[in-house]
Amino acid sequence: MTMTLSRRIGLALAATAVSAAALAWLVPSARQAGALLLAQDDPARLSDVRLGAVLRTNDAALNEGAAAALAAGDADLARSFVELAASQGRPVAPELADKVAAAVADENSATSVARRFATGLVTGEADDVAGLSGTVAGDLFVFGDIRDVVREGKRLAMGEDVDHLVLGLAGAGLAVTAATYVSVGGAAPVRAGLSMVKDARKVGRLGAGLTEWAGRSARGVVDAPTLQQAVATASFAHPGRTLDAVKAAFKTEKAGGLVRLAKDAGRLGEKAGTRGALDVLRIADGPADVARAARLAESKGGQTRAIVKMFGRGALLLATGAFNLAWWVFAALMALFGLLSSIKATTERLTLAWIGRAKLKRARRDLALAQARAA
Repeated sequence: MTMTLSRRIGLALAATAVSAAALAWLVPSARQAGALLLAQDDPARLSDVRLGAVLRTNDAALNEGAAAALAAGDADLARSFVELAASQGRPVAPELADKVAAAVADENSATSVARRFATGLVTGEADDVAGLSGTVAGDLFVFGDIRDVVREGKRLAMGEDVDHLVLGLAGAGLAVTAATYVSVGGAAPVRAGLSMVKDARKVGRLGAGLTEWAGRSARGVVDAPTLQQAVATASFAHPGRTLDAVKAAFKTEKAGGLVRLAKDAGRLGEKAGTRGALDVLRIADGPADVARAARLAESKGGQTRAIVKMFGRGALLLATGAFNLAWWVFAALMALFGLLSSIKATTERLTLAWIGRAKLKRARRDLALAQARAA
């Protein structure tokens, strides 16, 4: 009986030790998983959770990010890392901050800005604010969208490969441009967003998932036969007539999805900058990702680009399945339950052992007393 109880106590103690070790191992992951699950619908909070985990293991991560961006010649990204570090109360080294400020000042010089503006205006391609300003200016004066429509329309008429996405975005842009003038700039963010998505497509910086979705949406916007006829009869001597003919080939009532995407891209560009928006468009798997990024940018502003650089789509949504995260929490709860059960079992068996020893001592004392009386 005594050996059996001792063995049971040993097993209970072993179970307690194992449960305690398992709980200690699981708690950090479970805490992180729980925080991610609670933040999954809030991109700003989700990025804070992920950033906190990184900084706990690598306090110099933001300094390293700023230095790497500067070495790559991306002053805008380096500035984003500096802003993010300051928001976390961990400012980058003073000498690095000075180098970043100097690089940003050089990038924003009048000559550099004018050159990028002209490039965006003429080519319709941009990767920063100045270039996008030129692109939007061209689109606001219609010639940018007309240029894209005529180019893709000719390819359509000749049976060549057509970029239906650029074609659909240019068509939607024609309608939005008219609305921009009517509203005295009220639709400007949407106009800028359309130009941004179009530019991202042209330079190959539009994510595959987003490209597939936007391509499907754009195909329903274009009336191919009407566009072919408009392109065939186009005349730069009569731009108004040409514009009317081109606009008639687009079904603006079916462009709602593209316009919503452009609106989110425009909001994103306003808060996070053009390069930040283009970074998001490159990793986005669909319009929902862009909408989430716009919410993140409204909260984080210029820090958004550094966050996206660090975590990719993980800054916008759970990269790990909710089931896997919930499993860590469940495992920690089971380890806690096992620990409490083991403590309970150990306590009960130790109590039984103490009671047994007390009874044995009392029995021996009574036996010794009886023997003394008998003697």
